[in-house]
Amino acid sequence: MNIYVPLMNKLFKNSFIFILVLSFFNCAEDLYEVPDNLIVHDFVWKGLNAYYLHQDKITDLSDRRFNSDNELNAYLNTFTNYNLLFSNLLITNDNKSSLVEDYNTIVDPELRAAFTNGLEFGLLKEQDSDTIIGYVLDILPLSYASTQIISRGDYFSAVVDSDNDTINLTKKNYEDLLLNYNQDTLKLVMVDYDGIDVSPNSKKSELVKRSYTHNPISFESTFLSDGNTIGYLMYNNDFSKNYITDLNNTVLSFKNQNINQLILDLRYNIGSGGYVENIKKIAAMITGQFTDNIFLKEEWNVKAQPWFLANQPDSLLTKFPSKLNSTTTINSLNLTDVYIVLNGSNFTGSSTVELLINSLKPYINAHIIGTQTSGNNTGSITLYNSEDYDFLLRNETHTTALQPEVLRFFNKDDQTYENGFTANLSICPNEDILNLGVLGEITDPILNNVLNYISTGNNGANSNCNPNNFEFIYNSINAQREVDKGVFIKQDLPNTN
Repeated sequence: MNIYVPLMNKLFKNSFIFILVLSFFNCAEDLYEVPDNLIVHDFVWKGLNAYYLHQDKITDLSDRRFNSDNELNAYLNTFTNYNLLFSNLLITNDNKSSLVEDYNTIVDPELRAAFTNGLEFGLLKEQDSDTIIGYVLDILPLSYASTQIISRGDYFSAVVDSDNDTINLTKKNYEDLLLNYNQDTLKLVMVDYDGIDVSPNSKKSELVKRSYTHNPISFESTFLSDGNTIGYLMYNNDFSKNYITDLNNTVLSFKNQNINQLILDLRYNIGSGGYVENIKKIAAMITGQFTDNIFLKEEWNVKAQPWFLANQPDSLLTKFPSKLNSTTTINSLNLTDVYIVLNGSNFTGSSTVELLINSLKPYINAHIIGTQTSGNNTGSITLYNSEDYDFLLRNETHTTALQPEVLRFFNKDDQTYENGFTANLSICPNEDILNLGVLGEITDPILNNVLNYISTGNNGANSNCNPNNFEFIYNSINAQREVDKGVFIKQDLPNTN
């Protein structure tokens, strides 16, 4: 958020009431000092009153709720702390808006790193049995596990502890044995498993945790099919600016191979939300033929939207870029079809991916592979306690910031997605752990199904999901996924506080 100066220096407001006449906040000046014990309370109420997307649905946020500063203060004083006030001013099902106690913790994500043995795995329990089986989903390249004889599709059922005792996995002990163990080495008892019978085998797997930095790109390959050159990209990291250059370089490699279709496999992607600034660049890499066309439109609440339309309408539009930054050009594929394997638990997608899909749909065929998506169509912004809610001139008597839902996203054709998207190619909510195949190869059932869909157009639903009625207990990749707080934007806000 930047400081907004033009036109707004003449805008003032009464500290307890906002009057919408010809513009968003065309208010009378009132020299009023907020009591010291209500500074944060006052900031919370006024920030939400001005920009909360659902302001018109909250009675206590109405411009006509209070007739004086004293009435507002009396109301604020009924809350023993400002967190309770904040929660009380949200609609019931709002699980995205948040209050940040210390804005110094709002930092850009670092490169993805972990202290790990390199094993990504899941756990299941058989029906009518206490048997717990672990299955290997992935082995991180160049990790300790990659030096051992263990691979995707292997199974384990027990752990050898520091006393050299073999302990079978149960729902009660798996966290201590697999996640919170104290010994230096995790010793897995490997087994053969066909969905019914469990039998020990001769494999041994001893894994040691080490500091590990995840690769920017997980898999990159191409497939030739029916005259098409299909690029395949598995991307597992977040949607921050950390990996934009790596994605751009991968796209250049695809471009040099003349791919004409792209599979973007996000099944193990840990990202959730992100910034529009990064998402539009990914969209431009997929396309490239729509530079300066509308990527998305913003719709703010009933108070803010009229002001933006009257004073800075262009700020409500985000357009396809051609540059990563002032010196780097976006490498673009000029595609007409992209196939996106959804991320998120059970392939339901995330707010970032849904925004990407919706914004691409008016321009190209964005094929969705997964299950019904969640419909996370709202955006948020960070508000600080300053005249224009910007960081620079913030009130330094506290470190509280707000990150409320403030807008809905629409695409060029004014379409949004609050009800989510239906997949073009439906897949089961969980991978078939009895037939995982090899990632990046056609033995991987999901990749093979997408390639068949590209070739034949056959999108027949898989009706035989989990025939063994397994209970899926734990997934190490799901455990790493970020909480989806939605997509964040940067916007010049008027001087209203």
